Amino acid sequence: MGNKQSSYDYDEVLSCARGELFGPGNAQLPLPPMLMFHRITDVDAEGGRNGKGIIRAEFDITPDLWFFECHFMGDPVMPGCLGLDAMWQLTGFYLGWLGEPGRGRALSTGEVKFTGMVTPKTGLVEYGVEFKRVMRGRLVLGIADGWMKADGETIYTANDLRVGLFQDKAS
Repeated sequence: MGNKQSSYDYDEVLSCARGELFGPGNAQLPLPPMLMFHRITDVDAEGGRNGKGIIRAEFDITPDLWFFECHFMGDPVMPGCLGLDAMWQLTGFYLGWLGEPGRGRALSTGEVKFTGMVTPKTGLVEYGVEFKRVMRGRLVLGIADGWMKADGETIYTANDLRVGLFQDKAS
Protein backbone atom coordinates (compact mmCIF):
# COMPACT_ATOMS: atom_id res chain seq x y z
CA MET A 1 0.00 0.00 0.00
CA GLY A 2 3.02 2.29 0.18
CA ASN A 3 2.76 3.65 -3.39
CA LYS A 4 -0.97 4.26 -3.47
CA GLN A 5 -2.14 7.71 -4.38
CA SER A 6 -3.65 9.55 -1.40
CA SER A 7 -5.79 12.09 -3.31
CA TYR A 8 -7.59 12.30 -6.66
CA ASP A 9 -8.63 15.31 -8.72
CA TYR A 10 -11.84 15.51 -10.75
CA ASP A 11 -10.32 14.03 -13.92
CA GLU A 12 -8.99 11.06 -11.93
CA VAL A 13 -12.36 10.57 -10.22
CA LEU A 14 -14.02 10.59 -13.65
CA SER A 15 -11.53 7.95 -14.86
CA CYS A 16 -12.83 5.75 -12.04
CA ALA A 17 -16.41 6.42 -13.16
CA ARG A 18 -15.43 5.26 -16.67
CA GLY A 19 -13.98 2.04 -15.21
CA GLU A 20 -10.38 2.92 -16.03
CA LEU A 21 -8.84 3.45 -12.58
CA PHE A 22 -9.16 -0.03 -11.06
CA GLY A 23 -9.65 -1.97 -14.31
CA PRO A 24 -12.64 -3.69 -15.95
CA GLY A 25 -15.06 -5.42 -13.59
CA ASN A 26 -13.73 -3.62 -10.51
CA ALA A 27 -14.88 -0.75 -8.30
CA GLN A 28 -16.33 2.08 -10.32
CA LEU A 29 -17.92 5.39 -9.35
CA PRO A 30 -21.13 6.59 -11.02
CA LEU A 31 -20.88 9.20 -13.75
CA PRO A 32 -22.27 12.72 -13.29
CA PRO A 33 -24.85 13.74 -12.34
CA MET A 34 -24.93 10.85 -9.81
CA LEU A 35 -21.27 11.32 -8.91
CA MET A 36 -21.59 13.28 -5.68
CA PHE A 37 -18.10 14.73 -5.20
CA HIS A 38 -15.50 16.60 -7.24
CA ARG A 39 -12.32 15.36 -5.61
CA ILE A 40 -11.01 12.87 -3.09
CA THR A 41 -8.80 14.82 -0.72
CA ASP A 42 -7.41 12.01 1.40
CA VAL A 43 -7.25 8.21 1.39
CA ASP A 44 -5.30 6.51 4.16
CA ALA A 45 -5.40 2.77 4.91
CA GLU A 46 -4.42 3.30 8.55
CA GLY A 47 -6.35 6.49 9.33
CA GLY A 48 -9.67 7.13 11.04
CA ARG A 49 -10.82 6.53 14.61
CA ASN A 50 -10.36 2.78 14.25
CA GLY A 51 -7.03 2.82 12.42
CA LYS A 52 -8.63 0.75 9.61
CA GLY A 53 -8.81 3.44 6.97
CA ILE A 54 -10.38 6.76 6.09
CA ILE A 55 -11.41 8.47 2.88
CA ARG A 56 -12.44 12.12 2.55
CA ALA A 57 -13.90 13.99 -0.42
CA GLU A 58 -15.31 17.39 -1.36
CA PHE A 59 -18.25 18.56 -3.47
CA ASP A 60 -18.48 22.17 -4.69
CA ILE A 61 -22.07 23.36 -4.43
CA THR A 62 -23.42 25.74 -7.06
CA PRO A 63 -27.02 27.00 -7.34
CA ASP A 64 -27.42 25.37 -10.79
CA LEU A 65 -26.97 21.76 -9.60
CA TRP A 66 -29.62 19.48 -11.13
CA PHE A 67 -31.37 18.47 -7.89
CA PHE A 68 -32.11 22.01 -6.68
CA GLU A 69 -34.51 22.59 -9.59
CA CYS A 70 -36.70 19.59 -8.73
CA HIS A 71 -36.26 19.11 -4.94
CA PHE A 72 -38.30 21.13 -4.06
CA MET A 73 -39.84 23.85 -6.25
CA GLY A 74 -39.60 27.05 -4.24
CA ASP A 75 -37.63 25.32 -1.45
CA PRO A 76 -34.46 23.89 -3.03
CA VAL A 77 -32.46 21.42 -0.94
CA MET A 78 -30.10 18.57 -1.79
CA PRO A 79 -31.91 15.26 -1.21
CA GLY A 80 -30.52 13.49 1.85
CA CYS A 81 -30.31 10.24 -0.09
CA LEU A 82 -27.67 11.81 -2.37
CA GLY A 83 -25.41 12.55 0.60
CA LEU A 84 -25.90 9.01 1.83
CA ASP A 85 -25.14 7.69 -1.65
CA ALA A 86 -21.90 9.72 -1.72
CA MET A 87 -20.80 7.92 1.45
CA TRP A 88 -21.55 4.55 -0.19
CA GLN A 89 -19.69 5.70 -3.32
CA LEU A 90 -16.63 6.52 -1.23
CA THR A 91 -16.85 3.21 0.64
CA GLY A 92 -16.77 1.30 -2.65
CA PHE A 93 -13.95 3.46 -4.01
CA TYR A 94 -11.88 2.72 -0.90
CA LEU A 95 -12.30 -1.05 -1.37
CA GLY A 96 -11.10 -0.71 -4.98
CA TRP A 97 -8.23 1.51 -3.83
CA LEU A 98 -7.17 -1.29 -1.48
CA GLY A 99 -6.83 -3.49 -4.59
CA GLU A 100 -9.86 -5.67 -3.85
CA PRO A 101 -11.56 -7.12 -6.96
CA GLY A 102 -15.20 -6.80 -7.93
CA ARG A 103 -17.92 -4.24 -8.60
CA GLY A 104 -19.21 -2.27 -5.63
CA ARG A 105 -22.82 -2.38 -4.48
CA ALA A 106 -24.35 -0.60 -1.52
CA LEU A 107 -25.88 -3.20 0.78
CA SER A 108 -27.20 -1.41 3.85
CA THR A 109 -26.65 1.15 6.52
CA GLY A 110 -27.46 1.40 10.17
CA GLU A 111 -28.71 4.63 11.71
CA VAL A 112 -28.74 7.74 9.53
CA LYS A 113 -29.27 11.23 10.98
CA PHE A 114 -29.91 14.46 9.10
CA THR A 115 -29.45 17.58 11.24
CA GLY A 116 -29.06 20.19 8.50
CA MET A 117 -29.52 20.90 4.80
CA VAL A 118 -27.53 21.71 1.70
CA THR A 119 -29.10 24.68 -0.11
CA PRO A 120 -27.99 26.71 -3.15
CA LYS A 121 -26.25 29.07 -0.68
CA THR A 122 -23.97 26.28 0.59
CA GLY A 123 -20.43 26.55 -0.76
CA LEU A 124 -18.67 23.29 0.10
CA VAL A 125 -19.77 19.82 1.16
CA GLU A 126 -17.17 17.55 2.75
CA TYR A 127 -17.52 13.81 3.32
CA GLY A 128 -15.61 11.44 5.54
CA VAL A 129 -15.88 7.67 5.74
CA GLU A 130 -14.01 5.89 8.54
CA PHE A 131 -13.65 2.13 8.26
CA LYS A 132 -14.45 -0.27 11.06
CA ARG A 133 -13.80 -3.48 9.18
CA VAL A 134 -12.93 -4.87 5.75
CA MET A 135 -13.95 -8.52 5.42
CA ARG A 136 -12.34 -10.61 2.72
CA GLY A 137 -14.21 -13.85 2.12
CA ARG A 138 -16.45 -15.04 -0.72
CA LEU A 139 -17.49 -11.40 -0.73
CA VAL A 140 -15.33 -8.38 0.05
CA LEU A 141 -17.33 -6.25 2.48
CA GLY A 142 -16.50 -2.80 3.84
CA ILE A 143 -18.18 -1.58 7.02
CA ALA A 144 -17.73 2.08 7.92
CA ASP A 145 -19.20 5.12 9.62
CA GLY A 146 -19.61 8.30 7.60
CA TRP A 147 -20.31 11.99 8.00
CA MET A 148 -21.12 14.91 5.76
CA LYS A 149 -20.41 18.58 6.46
CA ALA A 150 -21.89 21.66 4.81
CA ASP A 151 -19.58 24.68 5.08
CA GLY A 152 -17.78 23.03 8.01
CA GLU A 153 -20.84 21.96 10.03
CA THR A 154 -21.64 18.24 10.34
CA ILE A 155 -25.18 17.78 9.03
CA TYR A 156 -25.41 14.04 8.18
CA THR A 157 -24.08 10.97 9.94
CA ALA A 158 -24.44 7.33 8.95
CA ASN A 159 -23.36 4.30 10.96
CA ASP A 160 -22.49 0.87 9.60
CA LEU A 161 -22.41 1.75 5.92
CA ARG A 162 -21.97 -1.58 4.12
CA VAL A 163 -20.68 -1.99 0.60
CA GLY A 164 -19.83 -5.31 -1.03
CA LEU A 165 -17.68 -6.07 -4.05
CA PHE A 166 -19.14 -8.65 -6.40
CA GLN A 167 -17.23 -10.44 -9.15
CA ASP A 168 -18.90 -11.40 -12.41
CA LYS A 169 -19.50 -15.14 -12.59
CA ALA A 170 -17.61 -16.82 -15.41
CA SER A 171 -20.01 -18.39 -17.90
